[in-house]
Amino acid sequence: MRQEWASEDVVACWTLVDSDWDLVANKTGPTRLGFSLTLKFFELEGRFPEFVEEFPPAAVDYVAGLVKVPAAEFAKYALTGRTAEYHRKQIREALGFRPATRADEERLMAWLAVEVCPVELVEARLREALLVQCRADRIEPPGRVDRIISAAQTRAEKTFCTRAAERLGDAGTSRLLTLAAEGNEDGTALLASLKRDPGAVGLDSLLTEIAKLTAVRTLGLPEGLFAGCSEKLVAAWRARAIKMYPSDLRDTGEDVRAALLAALCSSRLAEITDALVELLVALVHKINARAERRVEKQLTAELKRVRGKEGILFRLAEAAVGKPDEIVRRALSAQGGGHMPLGRARSPGRAEERRLRHRFHRRIRLGRRVRAHRPRHPPAPPSLGPVRAGDEHGYPRDRGDWRARGDRGRAAACAPVLHHRRQPAGRSDQAGERDLRGP
Repeated sequence: MRQEWASEDVVACWTLVDSDWDLVANKTGPTRLGFSLTLKFFELEGRFPEFVEEFPPAAVDYVAGLVKVPAAEFAKYALTGRTAEYHRKQIREALGFRPATRADEERLMAWLAVEVCPVELVEARLREALLVQCRADRIEPPGRVDRIISAAQTRAEKTFCTRAAERLGDAGTSRLLTLAAEGNEDGTALLASLKRDPGAVGLDSLLTEIAKLTAVRTLGLPEGLFAGCSEKLVAAWRARAIKMYPSDLRDTGEDVRAALLAALCSSRLAEITDALVELLVALVHKINARAERRVEKQLTAELKRVRGKEGILFRLAEAAVGKPDEIVRRALSAQGGGHMPLGRARSPGRAEERRLRHRFHRRIRLGRRVRAHRPRHPPAPPSLGPVRAGDEHGYPRDRGDWRARGDRGRAAACAPVLHHRRQPAGRSDQAGERDLRGP
């Protein structure tokens, strides 16, 4: 029982009601206080206390005030003996409980083994579930609770091993037992590799995981080997198998050994598959990052400026003009300082040329996409009169000679018909002229 209680909780849980006062009426002194505290303790916990320290100090002070007995007198009350047994009998009869029998212990052990142990592994939770079941059955918890829990865990373990052996079959069980057999170096190596996680991202790690996956698949574990078993239980058997050496596995029984190896291999089969997917994705990202760095390095090398490039180009031009009859290699290479400076001088030009060509094609594609989605002949405003039909690009057919009209005439003649619209109020003629010329 918890020892820290708020004042509101103490009043709500430890207050004596009408029927409680009838039981306390013929008792005085430490017996009156001890009986009252034992009664409320059993109502809350469903069991009798084993030590005086289990009673919360706040509850002792509160109940002592109710029964008009000093709290210090509670130390004189004994939890064992004829008086305590008589008080427990009175409390059981008042609350409708009965002592547990040997048949009740067997039934509780079977219930724990079937219902609770396969899904709950913590002993404290098992004890709590047992007490709750006893309270639901109106039975006083037996004195051998630890023995009942231990027997239930042993029975649940045997059931788990038997079910795994049945699903594995004789052939599957023998293949698993061979892994831990004495003198089987390949099986020992496989068990050691199964306990290791994949290393750093790389081709070697990927190939190692593929080899482990292939080796586990050769064991031929059936589908649904642990169907109906909780994941927590299978994970516990897997963790238990990982901590054991092959010699430790050989010290266990064959059914337990087969169940341990089956839990380990089955769990690692799914984990290795997931690890392979993650390794493959990480490897692809690594390859992409390396390729990007390589391309960026090449572009950076091409875009580096060459010192004195303008002077080299000037001397090349002078050599080409001053010696038109000279051999090209002899005339130009001497002025440019050899093939390496000339190659470095033309690299930035090539990079800039590719960049400009990319921008040019991008603008062309964007313009075609925009024209493909614009209407050819929108309706003209009534105040502007009829609109002349244009050619296939939306321009007037009688646009005339551009050179004779100049820039302004060229802009007016080349303006598509779709730009022939009313200007909004407050808009200048220059803004309209910019619309006619385009972006």
